[in-house]
Order: sequence, then C-alpha cells, then structure tokens
Amino acid sequence: MAGLLGDDAVSTLMAALYKPPRRKVFVSYHHGGDQGYYNEFSRFFHDQFEAVFDNSLERQIESDNVDYVMQRIRDNHLTGTSCTIVLIGAQTYQRKYVDWEIKATLDKQHGLFGIVLPTHIQNQSGQIIVPDRFNDNVNSGYAVWTHWHGLTVQRFTELLNASIAKPTLLIDNSRAMRQRNG
Repeated sequence: MAGLLGDDAVSTLMAALYKPPRRKVFVSYHHGGDQGYYNEFSRFFHDQFEAVFDNSLERQIESDNVDYVMQRIRDNHLTGTSCTIVLIGAQTYQRKYVDWEIKATLDKQHGLFGIVLPTHIQNQSGQIIVPDRFNDNVNSGYAVWTHWHGLTVQRFTELLNASIAKPTLLIDNSRAMRQRNG
C-alpha cells in the first residue's frame, strides 16, 4: 500500500483514521455552586474525555453510613476511571462529599487533578482555598492543578497525563474524613 500512495500519504491517512481512546474521568464539584462550570467542562472536553456522570451524591445516596457511602463512591463513580478532576469553586473546600470523593480516589490510587474556577476564594494571605485533602496532596507532590481561564485541550491532556503518572508513594490520605458541610 505504501508503494501506491507513498509513505507520507499512508501516514496522513492513518493519522486521520486513528482517534485515541477517550479517557474516562470522574468530576467532583459542589453541585449547588458550580453546576454551570461542570456543564461547560463536559461540553468543551466531550470529544477528548468521557466525564463520568453528573452524579450528585447529595441527591442519590440517602444514608449516613460512611462505609456504605464510600462503597457507592468507589463502585458507582470511580470504577473504570483513571483520574478525578476536582472543580474548585467558592464552597468546594467545605463540601464533605467532595472530600470523600477525593479520599476514595486516593484509596484507589487514581490521579488527582484540580481546576480552580473563577469563583474560587482566597484567604487573607492571598492563597486559594482548596479542600484540605486536595491541599495535602498538592503539598506532597501528588495532585496537580491549574486555573479555569486559558485551559485548553492540550494543557488539560498534559496535566491529566501528569496526574496519572505521579508515583503513588506521594499520596497523603491520612486526614480524617470531613463529617459535615461548612
């Protein structure tokens, strides 16, 4: 075939036919505050990545049993994914289910990647306020993060791949689980 079309033509044809598999990611966010950003994220990255469901634990799981809720997170949300994307808005750091989703992600040794939304807040020192467990893993070198503005498919792909490639020995999942919102 290369003789008929030439090596360049075959390479071009093969590149046009090959589409890399869509990586499956779980997106954790505060549904009450950041739903619009989740919708935009899903729309923008739909062709490259399969964002797993809009599964609000607050709507789906009516249980106070921590073991049951954690099992549901692992089985219904994280199975088949390679990374959790945390959309970090104004109230994300206060949400117990975001903390639990991050914990379950780290228990499964999946990648952890944060996207700071324009709605984020800062402390008095000017530092962005993120969920504590996420911050532990930024400090350990395990989690990666970027800002919403200027995020491109190429940049997202680079950071996603970097998060998945991080050595699991950097995981810091020692913090007690958040017991309530706020």
